[in-house]
Amino acid sequence: MVGILRGIASGMKYLSDMSYVHRDLAARNILVNSNLVCKVSDFGMSRVLEDDPEAAYTTRGGKIPIRWTAPEAIAYRKFTSASDVWSYGVVMWEVMSYGERPYWDMSNQDVIKAIDEGYRLPPPMDCPVALHQLMLDCWQRERADRPKPSTTLLEPGSPEAASSSVGTVEDWLQAIGMEKYRDNFTAAGYTSPEAVVHMTQEDMGRIGISSSAHQNKILTSVQGMLSQMQQMQGRMVPV
Repeated sequence: MVGILRGIASGMKYLSDMSYVHRDLAARNILVNSNLVCKVSDFGMSRVLEDDPEAAYTTRGGKIPIRWTAPEAIAYRKFTSASDVWSYGVVMWEVMSYGERPYWDMSNQDVIKAIDEGYRLPPPMDCPVALHQLMLDCWQRERADRPKPSTTLLEPGSPEAASSSVGTVEDWLQAIGMEKYRDNFTAAGYTSPEAVVHMTQEDMGRIGISSSAHQNKILTSVQGMLSQMQQMQGRMVPV
């Protein structure tokens, strides 16, 4: 299932790189072949954006797939690559829940109200914590706090991948899109992965990382790093 999600993410990264916003990303619009290779389809609502990462497409009318759509796109009809990332989080939930309907039998109005009050879909049964955390990252209220299309569950940018291949703290922060905190880590003495893996949320606040979204993203990756180190130690046997 993670392979399926990576395939969808790869397709969405391609669209973003080509300056397209899909506007209707959902499991129903993913084509799957006999080898489980996935392709994003149904471009009836797609639009070309300006060559600008902050560009938005504003629509004046037409139906919006509420359960898959970011709050700002519902409220102001502004669609960006960041609103596609929100939709990708819902697709992740659909896949990991084996095709359940997002928000179940809630009405569209109830969904809008719940999201506005901070409700987010809970983890599907047996869903790994890291995957649900990535969904929550995709569902950040502020679009700037969501993962970029280039880092959503793709090899170099996903927290779990970054944690397994990191060489230095600077490389790790860059891999998870948190390089702006490089000086914070250095000044506080967190200069090696071995030191970083023991950090807590209180430590994050102490070194100047005040955004809860950024704290959660960093901690998720830290937990992945720690898990990787423990697995490697478990495989080491005396000669």
